[in-house]
Amino acid sequence: MSHRHLYLAAYDISDDTLRVGALQKLRGVATGGQKSVHEVWLTEAERRRVLEDMTFFLEEEDRFLLLRLDVRSATQVIGRGQKPADPDFFYIG
Repeated sequence: MSHRHLYLAAYDISDDTLRVGALQKLRGVATGGQKSVHEVWLTEAERRRVLEDMTFFLEEEDRFLLLRLDVRSATQVIGRGQKPADPDFFYIG
């Protein structure tokens, strides 16, 4: 059984079209996020795939960071946030 680990995925992409593509790709695996920073739960195989997929959207001056987080750490926030709200059901299809 593959275990999932929590990662923080962040990017700085200058080209608008590539940035939109990176956003769509990460939203496909993200559980939460803001603009160019997303929380993702990934297996090792999924992590490799995300790294591989993101290289398509990066030019020489662009950056992508995938940082593994310790889920035991306390969460600290600045400002006001909204708790994620899961819908009553999920449609996968």
